[in-house]
Amino acid sequence: MAWELLARRGDIPTFVLPPPSRIVSFTLGHWQSMLYHAAVTIRQALLGFLLSVSIGIFLGVVIVQSKFLEEALFPLLITSQVIPTIAIAPLLVLWLGFGSAPKIAVAFLISFFPIVINTVTGLKAVEADLLYLVRGLSATRWQELFKVRFPNALPYLFAGFRVSITLSLIGGVVGEFVSADQGLGFLILTGAGRLLTEQVFASIGLLGLAGIALFNLVRVLERLILPWEASENIG
Repeated sequence: MAWELLARRGDIPTFVLPPPSRIVSFTLGHWQSMLYHAAVTIRQALLGFLLSVSIGIFLGVVIVQSKFLEEALFPLLITSQVIPTIAIAPLLVLWLGFGSAPKIAVAFLISFFPIVINTVTGLKAVEADLLYLVRGLSATRWQELFKVRFPNALPYLFAGFRVSITLSLIGGVVGEFVSADQGLGFLILTGAGRLLTEQVFASIGLLGLAGIALFNLVRVLERLILPWEASENIG
């Protein structure tokens, strides 16, 4: 491997670019600690993701049901995304303390926007003739929402979930950068400060594997709930 050979030649100090063999050796030598910190980050990311799903879908439904609320809420939602989350994170620590709560809140703030947008898009992407039909059959607004709009929106929702689950992992790490004594973000920060580059690369590697696993978990759930969508994609 070119990386291994380049690091072994000695042209670049190992504390700048350690060879992959040393990174693997470090990971295997500290696997229990690494898995513990990875589990902490994944748990916080999942809680932030679940919070973003519940609040994101609720906001999407509210926006679709009211044109006034759509015009009032969308500027606030967009503003929440253009403000750097790393700037808000210290305030969340002050408000929520030094535990898991601020990390979960950061994961939520980063990940809920795609769910809101995809919920609104999916709920609105219904054929007008179908809406006229159910309204002609005297369907209530709630029946229209749950029996027509929501089934139509499910592919859009899962597309948002796939984006959101990876963003929630980023949010969890960002929260750990600000204040934490455990988690992969904590390992990356302390490793960089102490020139423990193997620890930094090992943590980044585990973070990547966690992202792949969570992304594929959402894909599996989508195939179980929407098997016809999976068959259409294969075709």
